[in-house]
Amino acid sequence: MTRRLSLRGVELSKDGRRILGPVDCDIDPGRPVVLMGPSGSGKSTLLNWLIGVLPPAFTARGQILLDGVEIGQLPIQARRLGILFQDDLLFPHLSVAENLAFGLPAGLSAAERQSRIAAGLAEAELPGLGGRDPGSLSGGERARIALLRTLLSEPRALLLDEPFAKLDVALRSRFRAFVFDRAAARNLPVLLVSHDPADAAAARGPVISLGGPG
Repeated sequence: MTRRLSLRGVELSKDGRRILGPVDCDIDPGRPVVLMGPSGSGKSTLLNWLIGVLPPAFTARGQILLDGVEIGQLPIQARRLGILFQDDLLFPHLSVAENLAFGLPAGLSAAERQSRIAAGLAEAELPGLGGRDPGSLSGGERARIALLRTLLSEPRALLLDEPFAKLDVALRSRFRAFVFDRAAARNLPVLLVSHDPADAAAARGPVISLGGPG
């Protein structure tokens, strides 16, 4: 099924002053939309609002539509929007496999859980390393595990909060391709916020330029 994530008339304000928007866009699988702007332009705050955790200092208006259905009033879990951050946010007290398990939907049998974890490890190009401590992995390996943990939760769209920014140039290019390929294979709309023109070039989709802080 083809999915579409749409934003209609989206605006963010702080202390009664608009800092972002209005933003209107349609996001289709295979054509990531990139929000470009410097630090302070409201990019990450927008993603926080989309997933349902807008900081109290901000107010927002507009619609979030998934396949034409408004989801902005739904609780966080019901929205099923996956998000990937700059930091991998892996749990240091859990093994690699246990981190992947954290993303699995509830109600699966033990056998199905193990099968999905094994598939996630294979897709992350880390087969057989489920028992490892996340701290023993390289930055690129940790990034792949963080992505697969998000994808194992079966999101209906993927939000990217500058997840490539802390990687070196060569690794950044490979991980970008890894993310976009996995999202396209799952038919997921992708919204990426970034300040890096190379991200926009790699996404090969529409770019929305935001203003600076204000």
